[in-house]
Amino acid sequence: MNPVAVLTIAVALLAFGLVSRRIQGSMLTGPMLFAALGFAVGPDGVGLVPIHVTHEGLHLLAEITLILVLFSDAANLNLRQLRRDHNLPVRLLTIGLPFSIVLGAVCALALLAGFSIWEALLLAAILAPTDAALGQAVIVNPAVPVRIRQTLNVESGLNDGIAFPFVLVFATVATMADTGEQVSDWILFALMQVGLGPLAGIAVGFVGAKLVAFCNRAGWMSQTAEGIVVLALAFAAYQAAELIGGNGFISTFAAGLTFGNTLGRHCKFLFEFADAEGQFLILLTFMAFGSAMIPMALPDITAVYLLYAVLTLTVIRMLPVSVAMLGTGMSPVTSAFLGWFGPRGLASVLYVLVVLEGSELPHRH
Repeated sequence: MNPVAVLTIAVALLAFGLVSRRIQGSMLTGPMLFAALGFAVGPDGVGLVPIHVTHEGLHLLAEITLILVLFSDAANLNLRQLRRDHNLPVRLLTIGLPFSIVLGAVCALALLAGFSIWEALLLAAILAPTDAALGQAVIVNPAVPVRIRQTLNVESGLNDGIAFPFVLVFATVATMADTGEQVSDWILFALMQVGLGPLAGIAVGFVGAKLVAFCNRAGWMSQTAEGIVVLALAFAAYQAAELIGGNGFISTFAAGLTFGNTLGRHCKFLFEFADAEGQFLILLTFMAFGSAMIPMALPDITAVYLLYAVLTLTVIRMLPVSVAMLGTGMSPVTSAFLGWFGPRGLASVLYVLVVLEGSELPHRH
């Protein structure tokens, strides 16, 4: 990347950091601002940051961000507390998320001409995960009941990791169905990806947590080195799965979940990473999205695509949430509130880039 592009990005990050507290809680969020900025300074804007969707650096940024975000999100989840206190997010993840994928696929088949059922399911799975970063004004607003805020936060932190196996399987099946490969081949490939990935992640996360706990008790490990160890575990989980034929991203999520719940204590670095380095990578990704992907989409926007986008953010999200909340005693207004605040964001962007890099679907565009 040229020096002007690097300087532009650095100045943008500096300016955002200086006014971040003023922006916090407002209708504007970092991802929104950086997506708009990326478009303004990208190839179709003033051209200061010439990033294209085929740029290797963009795909590398997406992969690194997804690995670290999946690991940190999963590691920060307390499974015992989730089972005890979080009935609502469990319902959203086990009922609402699958229903959203099915409903999204049905709408895609009805609206998007020529899509196969597997492409429709893939598109719906890519657009199913929500992003709390884009709804930060709600998540931090004390006027919203704590239970509702926690539900939205926990759901968005987990649904990206849960949705990714669906994305992977549907992309694999859609690609192989188009190329005419044997059904047995894609079944075996999908099973290896989804099956071996979690096994590698659980092994790396469990061993890593035990080693960290032992070395901490023995006084061998400094607090600053904890961060190095955690980052190393995230990338080790990814590569371990890839080496044995599993999926590295699924492995990373499983490793984070296992590590956080085996360690038996909160890992301070993970919280600090999510607030600092994690946000840094997320903002860069949204800037790259604005620079490389928005210009590609604008010339092809039609009424049908806009309708599908609106349905994704409303009916395809709100109806499954309402169904998931049946039997909880929740009022229709609160259920509608939960359904309304489900913006799509980082996970969808990263999954698109992963699919673009790894498949040759008829409707990639």
